[in-house]
Order: sequence, then structure tokens, then C-alpha cells
Amino acid sequence: MDIRKKAENIKDYIIEMRRYFHQNPELSLEEFETTKKIIEELNKMGIEVSTFKNGLTGCVGTIKGAKEGKTLLLRADIDALSVLEKTNLEFASKVKGKMHACGHDCHIAMLLGAAKILNEIKESFSGTIKLFFQPAEEIGMGAKLAIEQGVMDNVDACYGVHVTPRFDSSKINMQYGERMAATDVFKLTVEGVSSHGSSPHLGHDAIVASGAIITGLQTIVSRINNPLKPAVVTIGTIKGGQRFNIIANEVVMEGNVRTFDENFRKEIENYIREISGSIAKAHGCTAKLEYRYGTGVVINKDKNLVDIAQNAVKKLYGEETLIEMEKITGGEDFSLLMEKVPGIFGYIGTKNLNIPGSEKINHHECFTVDEEALIRGTAVAIQFTFDYLEGK
Repeated sequence: MDIRKKAENIKDYIIEMRRYFHQNPELSLEEFETTKKIIEELNKMGIEVSTFKNGLTGCVGTIKGAKEGKTLLLRADIDALSVLEKTNLEFASKVKGKMHACGHDCHIAMLLGAAKILNEIKESFSGTIKLFFQPAEEIGMGAKLAIEQGVMDNVDACYGVHVTPRFDSSKINMQYGERMAATDVFKLTVEGVSSHGSSPHLGHDAIVASGAIITGLQTIVSRINNPLKPAVVTIGTIKGGQRFNIIANEVVMEGNVRTFDENFRKEIENYIREISGSIAKAHGCTAKLEYRYGTGVVINKDKNLVDIAQNAVKKLYGEETLIEMEKITGGEDFSLLMEKVPGIFGYIGTKNLNIPGSEKINHHECFTVDEEALIRGTAVAIQFTFDYLEGK
């Protein structure tokens, strides 16, 4: 079976889908028309589709092979970002202030392309394929909400990819080990006592205390964390003060934490609480911490799945197509799927220096891709699926 050729034969369809979704971006949990279009396409293919309850966007298509067997879930995220597009593409976003700046339009197109071919060849494999078009990845909620509604029930393994300009569009990464970091968020509220700016001794300055806290929190990374294990503690926003001549009585800071070490991840919350509380007290203030655990570490730890994915790439495009890539501290709620079943997460290179914007990092207002890469991404998903279900 020439899967590479089959993918190339539907190149126009894959590109058409990518451009349609690129022109019509919708934000997280608002992907109503996106979901409607995906269902429409799956219905045209004769694929069974189910939707979620309680107004959750996204959907699941199901393809059943000739015989009973394992169940593989293929996932594509579908939400866009609040970004004003500046690509000047003919198929640029029609919605001002919204853009598929992360490449989820590409993910949808590749999975629809894979669905089309997998449905055509379903008599040649055993088992079941679940096509999971996931909402709300950008806010780290979609996978969790879908899991709560049973999307991972009876699934044996999961597969996902992300387009990236970090390497050339002729290359693909399917690598063992840590791929993306755990991402958690927090809010710190520092309470002090107001006074006139001319009499600071009569108050307790929440801004001064907050400045010391920000510096103190960096010791979590520089002095508490093992320097051989990456970690990031960031204060992203700080709001406080009422007037130039008033000692501030309140400051609210928001930040995020990223790490690949699940054990250290569980300790960081307490370090933030202890450091902020102690420094605030030394300044006559108090600090209240609200901490929310987000997505976990994306780790390709099932060697069998990594081998199947790498061999799929080799079969289709040769060993020279595989490339190594450093792990990144970005987050992905695909990690939540991998907590339920073994999974593989890969990267499809999309950079082509002949295409302006394809070198821009995800979330940039000029981000775009070499669409030829989508054909390769589609073919690899099909080959991986066939080989996994057939035990090859």
C-alpha cells in the first residue's frame, strides 16, 4: 500500500481545509462553526461522528476496521488565538483580532486528510480509530473537559503532533523522552497598609514588599532547583497602587511555573507560599497565594510507540527525514491524554525560507507554514495508525 502517494493524491483537499480554517478562526470554547465544518467533512466521508454534552465544542469521529482490535486515538486541536494577523496571505483571517497563529488549522487539515484515507482503507486493518478534534488547547482546558465526558474510554494509545518552524519542512521529529514542560499558574495578593507618601513609616508598602518577593522567588530556580533540571518561575503581571503619593495597600501579581520534574513540580507551590509569606511579613504585609495546576509534562516514554512512529517516517520519507529536537518549556494539554494511556507526541517541521513568515515562531502575527509539510504530516499519521493497529 503506497500511503505516501495516497496522501499526495489528496494534497489539494488538505490545503483547502487548512486555508478554510485559517480564514475562519475561533477562540477556545467558541469553536462552534469550526466544529460544524469538521462534522460536515466527516459526514461526507461516511464517518460516524459524536459530539460532547453541555455545549462543549469539538467532536470525535470513529472508524472501525475489518476486525476487532486495539483502539487508537488521533488528536488535533482546533482553537485559534487572540492575535491580529499581519501575514498578508490571500487566505488571511477574516476575523479581526483572531488568528490561527499556532497552527491548529494545520492540525485539523492533517487529521481530516488522514481520516479520508483511513476510512477508505479500513478493510485492510483491525481495530478502531478515534479522531479527536479537541477544543480549547490554548487555555489548557479542552483535553480535561473531553476526558470528563469519556473521550479516552476504551482507548489503548494516543497520537498527536504539532507543526513547528524550529526546523525545516522536510524534517519530522519523533523522539523518546521529555518533549514539553508542565505548566502551572498562580496569583499572589500582597496586602499592606496605606499611608500618605510623605509618611511611609505610618504604612506598610505592598509595592516594596512585592519587589522583594519577585526577587526572592527567583531563588527557587537559581538556588533550590537542581540546575541540571530546567525550571522557570515567572511573574507575568503586577498591578498595584492608587496614586503617586499614596503608599500602596495592595498588589496583585500573576505568574506561571514550568518544569519537567514532576516531583519538584509538587514542591514549588509550597516554596512560593513560604518565600512570599516570609518576605511579606518582614515588610509588615501579608501574602495570599492561589495556585492552579495546569497541564503536565509531555513525555514520550513508551519506546514501542516511538519506534513505530520513527519507522513510519523512515518507510515514507527515509531515515534522513528524522531530526532531533531539544525539549521546550511550552505546555500542551495532550499530556492529560498521555496520563490516561501510552502516547506519542511529535513535531512536523514547517520552515521554508522561500516562504516569508514560515520562520516565525508559533503565536507570532506573521506566522505561516510551508503547506507541503502537511502532506507529510498526514501520511505519517496514516502510516503510524496502520502499523500500530496491525502490530508492525
